[in-house]
Amino acid sequence: MDLGIWPIFVPAAFAMNMFPGPNNVLVMSHAARHGLGTAVLAAGGRFPPFAFFVLAAAIGLGALLATSAELFAALKFVGAAYLIFLGVEMIRAKPAADEEEGATSLKALFSREFFTAATNPKAMLVFGAFFAPFVDPSRPAFGQIVTLGAVALGLEFVAVMLYAMAGSHVGRFARSPRGLVLVERISGGALIAAGIALLFARRPASA
Repeated sequence: MDLGIWPIFVPAAFAMNMFPGPNNVLVMSHAARHGLGTAVLAAGGRFPPFAFFVLAAAIGLGALLATSAELFAALKFVGAAYLIFLGVEMIRAKPAADEEEGATSLKALFSREFFTAATNPKAMLVFGAFFAPFVDPSRPAFGQIVTLGAVALGLEFVAVMLYAMAGSHVGRFARSPRGLVLVERISGGALIAAGIALLFARRPASA
């Protein structure tokens, strides 16, 4: 792999990871409501699906998703339905709900992150399309994509920390029950909007 790609790849990948998508909305909401540490631990739920997407890009599954209208549509509807459901759930949540959940709350937040990432077919396409320009066609693609993916996932953790810190600062100004409800409603509305956007998303045209 040409070392000259890194000064271009790293800033581009970081910009991609910092995009305010559904998972980043979640980590901000979790940090505002539950604190920085809990939000960062819960954000670990996004990494298994993202790691799978990297592996899928390396073995060519992303190309299958890009060319199969039926598969893309099925995953798109599942992902959109989940985001809308989660958004409605967050809007309807009461301030005391998470206190009643106690020790199980982290597991629930982890699951939110996991399923939000896993049910987003656009994420797999983004990984596949994003890595392609940085791959040297004269060398095996698998190892190059895995290496690029590992760096991108490391940068994803940096993005998690930044969004979680931002959310925790928001939480300091929203400690009242009314403030927390407002944070949940804004976050829930953002997830519903993301779900609707995903519902109308189109797969890239096949070559």
